[in-house]
Amino acid sequence: MWAFIRHPVFLALRETQPTRPTGATPFPAMRLSGIFLYPVKSLRGYSASSVKVDAIGPVGDRRFLVVDGEGRFLTQRSLPRMALITTALSPETLTLSTERTGAITVARTPVSGSPTRRVSVWKSEGLLAHDCGDLASEWLGECLQTKCRLVQIGADYARPILKPGIARNGEGVTFADAFPFLLVGEASFDNLNDRLVTRGEEALPMNRFRPNLVVTGCAPFAEDTWNRFRIGDVVFRTAGPCARCTVTTTDQITAERGQEPLRTLATFRRDAQDPTDVNFGQNLIHESKTGVLHVGDIVELLD
Repeated sequence: MWAFIRHPVFLALRETQPTRPTGATPFPAMRLSGIFLYPVKSLRGYSASSVKVDAIGPVGDRRFLVVDGEGRFLTQRSLPRMALITTALSPETLTLSTERTGAITVARTPVSGSPTRRVSVWKSEGLLAHDCGDLASEWLGECLQTKCRLVQIGADYARPILKPGIARNGEGVTFADAFPFLLVGEASFDNLNDRLVTRGEEALPMNRFRPNLVVTGCAPFAEDTWNRFRIGDVVFRTAGPCARCTVTTTDQITAERGQEPLRTLATFRRDAQDPTDVNFGQNLIHESKTGVLHVGDIVELLD
């Protein structure tokens, strides 16, 4: 199963699977096999064994954002160097680091009296966010070789999900592109890597696709057909496929760019309604606005 099966969280899951007594009903096949968080939009993410869920998504995921002087969001699409910055969370702090520039730490909650800025993510304009200060701005500017600011979600933040007919009752989202969660099926990932290898390309790691949730035990692209499902005690509904961009072609360790996997995805994953899009993974909205997800949780289809 390529690079993913060597991930420590996945290995731990395999080693801790319960033993089924003789004659007992088989355990459900589908389980949550990976959880990934990206504290700052478009910076490097990390794996977790569990995550809390709140009203706007996974706690700790994309609660920080890098913006330009006009408050527009910056991503690896235009600044692949963002992949070089490692993120880490403690209960109180966010730490950013690179091998060249060392590390800097900022508070996870806005500092009292910190100024607010109006920022934008795609079509979400005028979002109120708290500035994280000049030191963080200068550190990031040196890393990214561009003027920028680091901002974070605070009490004044509100961003509704904009896709018509998808959000209900004012459901909101973090600084993610459009939806609170992104899910990838492990079998879909393996299928793509098989195709890459057949074409003479190298298999790619899961981090190219930046999912929040990875599931195992289903057929390739089975997640495309799901409507509502439960993972542990959290209920989700699908919000449509994820159209992939150049971020998937960016090595998340070196920031170097290539042509894959978009070139191969274009041969078999073009969107039926918009052939300019190639899809991989499913966007999700969580109907349960509180809860905790754990690696190993059962995935149960509801309808």
